[in-house]
Amino acid sequence: MENFKMQAKTFFGFETVLADELKSLGAADIVVKNRLVEFYGDQGFLYKANYSLATALRILKPIHSFSVRNEEFLYARFKKFNWEDYLDIDQTFVIDATVHSDYFTHSHYAALKVKDALVDRFQEKFGRRPSVDKENADIWFNLHISHDKVTLSLDSSGQSLHKRGYKLNGGPAPINEVLAAGLLKLAGWDGNGNFLDPMCGSGTILTEAAMMATNIPPQVHRKGFAFQNWKDYDENLFEKIKETRLNRIKEFHGKIVGYDINSTMLKLAEDNSIHAGLDEFIEVKYQDFFKSEKDMFPVLVLFNPPYNERLISDNEKLYKEIGDTLKAKYPNTFAWFITSDLSAKKYVGLRPSKKIKVFNGKLECDFLRYDIYEGSKKASKKDN
Repeated sequence: MENFKMQAKTFFGFETVLADELKSLGAADIVVKNRLVEFYGDQGFLYKANYSLATALRILKPIHSFSVRNEEFLYARFKKFNWEDYLDIDQTFVIDATVHSDYFTHSHYAALKVKDALVDRFQEKFGRRPSVDKENADIWFNLHISHDKVTLSLDSSGQSLHKRGYKLNGGPAPINEVLAAGLLKLAGWDGNGNFLDPMCGSGTILTEAAMMATNIPPQVHRKGFAFQNWKDYDENLFEKIKETRLNRIKEFHGKIVGYDINSTMLKLAEDNSIHAGLDEFIEVKYQDFFKSEKDMFPVLVLFNPPYNERLISDNEKLYKEIGDTLKAKYPNTFAWFITSDLSAKKYVGLRPSKKIKVFNGKLECDFLRYDIYEGSKKASKKDN
C-alpha cells in the first residue's frame, strides 16, 4: 500500500503531544502546524490513527487542491470534480468548511456553493442526487480555504474522535475527552504510580487516565468511523489492526481515584467507569478535597476545578482554598489544574513551575503545575 498525506486535527496547545503520539505509532514525515499535525502513512495507518490516537479530533485525507478567488470559479472547479469516485448516489454526505480568506468571507456560503456543485454534477450525470445528512452522514468532506488556496479532504473519522462511546452521561459542562487526554499527556501521566482527580465530576479525566495506564485504545467503544463507508474500505485489515492494538493492553497496579462532593456527579462517574469497563481501576469517593489529606505515594494530581463565570469573588476563594490545601495536606506532590480564569489564579498563593497555554474549545486557558515540597523548596532539593 502506498503512503499518502494526512492531517490530524487537535486543540491549540496539544500539537506536539499529538506529534509524539503519531511518532510512536510509526507515522512518517511529521510536520507540526497550528491545531493540526501533518504526516504520511498508508491505508492501514489511517485506520490505526483513528483507533489509537488519544489527542486527535479527526483525521483528514486531502484529495483535491487548487487556487481560486471567487464563488463562481469555486463552483465551476468542483462541478468538474469526480465526486462519484468517493460518493455513491445512495449515500448521504456532509461538507464541513473552514474559511480564512478575503475572497471567501463566509464558510457556510462557501460550503453551500461546493454542495451545489456536487449535487448538480450528480443530477446531470445520473438524473438523481445524494442527500445531505449533517448529523450522521456516510461520507464526510472537509473544505478548507486559506486565502486563495482551496483544499478538499475526506474526513476519515466522521463524528469527532472525542466521542469515544464510553460516556453514558457527562452531566453539565463535562470536559472534552481529547482535552482531558491531552492534559494528562502534558502532565506526564504514563500509568506509573497513582493518580488523583480531586474534583472529578462525571469522571472523564479518570477514564482517560485509566485507558492510558492500561494501554486500552481510546476508541475501543466507538461504534464506527466514516472511513468504513469508503469505496476502498478493507474490513479485514481494520479487524487485524484492532486485534493488534488490543493485544497491547497491559496490567496496571496503581490507583486511580476521584473525589467530589456532588453525589449525583459521583454516580455518573461510577456509571461511566462501569460502562467503559474500567471500574476495577477507578475508585470514586464522596470527599471534600479541602478536607482531605494525601494518602497515596507517589501521586499525580490533576483536575479541572469549577469556576463561576459571574462572581469573581467565588473564584478567588476557590483558588485560595486550592493553594492552602495543597500546601498543608499534599507534600511532595506535582499538582496540575486547568483554568480559564486567568486573573483569579494568582490567589492560589503558589508560584507555578509550569504554565502552558491551551484552549478548551474557544476558551483560552492556562494549564498550571505546582510543585509542592515538604518544607521549603530549597531544603527539599538539599535532602534529595
